Amino acid sequence: MKHLHSGKVRDLYELPGGELLMVARDTVSAYDFVLDTLIPDKGRILTQLSLWWFEQLADVLPNHVITTELPEGAPAEWAGRAVVVRRLDMVPVECVARGYLTGSGLKDYASTGAVCGVPLPEGLVDGSRLPEPIFTPTTKAAVGDHDEPMTFAEVRATVGDDVAERLRGLTVEVYRRGAELAAERGIIVADTKIELGWSPEGGLVLADEVLTPDSSRFWPADRWTPGRSQPSFDKQFVRDWLVSPEAGWDRAAGDPPPPLPPEIVDRTRAKYVEAYERLTGRAFV
Repeated sequence: MKHLHSGKVRDLYELPGGELLMVARDTVSAYDFVLDTLIPDKGRILTQLSLWWFEQLADVLPNHVITTELPEGAPAEWAGRAVVVRRLDMVPVECVARGYLTGSGLKDYASTGAVCGVPLPEGLVDGSRLPEPIFTPTTKAAVGDHDEPMTFAEVRATVGDDVAERLRGLTVEVYRRGAELAAERGIIVADTKIELGWSPEGGLVLADEVLTPDSSRFWPADRWTPGRSQPSFDKQFVRDWLVSPEAGWDRAAGDPPPPLPPEIVDRTRAKYVEAYERLTGRAFV
């Protein structure tokens, strides 16, 4: 197999037949840095959770998965974290949907009263539920760079009117479906990012990962309190530690983040496992 690309948390290989092999590592990224510290089993948890979500979303749109069987010659330790997928022409837009106000959306709202050009009611605070889910796309930045917010007009200029409408509709529908299923399990999906690509036949296909703690913000519904930072099942837990006095990291200096201490690694892994088990109803082994 031929190595094609390494992203923040995944490696991509080309197989002899032209298919692609996507392998999820145990790395974690935060604030546009890939941390040196690994989170044990993280790659397997995200891969298995994505596969479960692909099944739940099969009636919304097709996905890129061909098989989860390891191809000949692949290391045995890739089992559970590697997926053979279709080759796609990826859409040059990060498709994001938000149902709650937080993160970069909150900063945008505080300065403009809108998120990615979508006007919102006055008086919203960190964690506020939005009147309805909104499409808040961003650019696709290279590793180490920062995705920049896009207005819908900018998306239309990038991919055309018809495709922009389809991207918005599919992204919001994936978010709605995910939020509904998660709510039944006591989890709020505050926002999520999905990756879409064109198949050789010309259809849009769901790719990469979907509705995982890395691509979404998951909050425990019974602890949701607007007006403050919410407890979470996602890597916000790592972000919060990195900017705490305990970490001693000056983010503005541009230096890499410090290694995560063992207790943060253990608690982060437990967060990922809990999210997987609560959503799927399966025990992570």
